[in-house]
Amino acid sequence: MIRFTNDYSEGCHPSILEAMAATNTEGNPGYSTDPHSARAHDLIRQAIGRPDADVHLLVGGTQTNATAIAAFLRPYEAAIAAASGHICVHETGAIEATGHKCIACPAVDGKLTPDAIRTAVASHPDEHMVKPKLVYISQTTEIGTVYSLAEVEALRAVCDELGLWLYLDGARLASGLAAGGPSLTDLGRLCDAFYIGGTKNGALFGEALVILNPALKPDFRYNIKQRGGMLAKGWLLGIQFEQLFQEGRYVALADHANQMALKLKAGIAALGYPFFCDSITNQQFPIFPDAVVEALKPDFGFEFSSKPDAGHTCIRLVTSWATPEANVDAFLKALAALTA
Repeated sequence: MIRFTNDYSEGCHPSILEAMAATNTEGNPGYSTDPHSARAHDLIRQAIGRPDADVHLLVGGTQTNATAIAAFLRPYEAAIAAASGHICVHETGAIEATGHKCIACPAVDGKLTPDAIRTAVASHPDEHMVKPKLVYISQTTEIGTVYSLAEVEALRAVCDELGLWLYLDGARLASGLAAGGPSLTDLGRLCDAFYIGGTKNGALFGEALVILNPALKPDFRYNIKQRGGMLAKGWLLGIQFEQLFQEGRYVALADHANQMALKLKAGIAALGYPFFCDSITNQQFPIFPDAVVEALKPDFGFEFSSKPDAGHTCIRLVTSWATPEANVDAFLKALAALTA
C-alpha cells in the first residue's frame, strides 16, 4: 500500500533520531527547562527576528490551539475563523470545551477576509452576545491554499482597526514558507501569536508556540500545565526543534513535500481531471469518477474529501518530507492506466 493519507505517517527525519540517540542518557531537567529546549527557543527567535518572543513547546496542534486561545481570551470572548478552519471542523469542539465560541465565517479558498471579520464583529454588537476578540487563520489552509503577505497584512490592519488578536495555526506552516508565503520574520511582525508545526514536517511530534504580544505572555506556563500540556520529558521536544531549525532543514523538508505534491498535481491535470481548489502545497484535492476512486483504493491510501455530484468524488492526496518520487510515479502510472 502506497499512502498519501497524511504528512505524519512516517516517524521523523533521521537527524532527530540520531540526536535523540546521542543524548539518550545525558540526563536533562524536565518540563522544557533543559538546554536543548533553550537552544530551540533561541534558534526560533533568531529565525523570526524577534529576540523578545516567548516560545513554548507543546505536543500537538489541537492542544496548542486550545491552550493558547483559552489563555488569550476572557470568559465571554470568542474566536473568528473560516468555516473550514481546523478549530471549527476538526478539533472536536476543543475551543468550545474551554468556554469560548468559534464564530465560523464564509471563506474564499479557505481564507478569511477583512470583510468577513468586519461582518462577524458587527453581528455581535453588545453584551448579550459573545465578544469577538481573536482572529484565527491557518497557514497553509485546510485545503492547501496559502495566504499571501498582502493578505496577512490586510488581516493585521483590520485586527488593529477592531481591537482583535491575530493568531495563526501553523500546523503546515513549513509548506506555506516553502511555497513563498509570508516569511517567519513577516509573521513575527504581523501576528500576536502563531505556532510552528513540527508534527507534520519531520518531527516525531511537537509544535512551537510563539507569543509576540506582551499582553498575551504573562503566566502562560501556568496555562500549559493546567491543560495537561507540560511534558515532563520536555527535552524531547527541544531536541526536535533544535534539529529542524539547523541547516535550513525546516523549510527544505517542506519543499520536498510540496514538489512531490506538485508533480502529482501536474500529472493528474495532464490526464484531464479537475481539482476542488488550486493548492500549491502538499495537499491536493483531485476529483475523479467514483469508479476510478474505487479502482485506486486497493493500492493507494488517501482520504475522501467530498462528493461534488452523484458520480464523482473529491479525494485528498498528501505528500510529506519522506515521500519517495517513485510513489508519485506509481500513482500517476496507475491513474493513467485507469484513464486509458
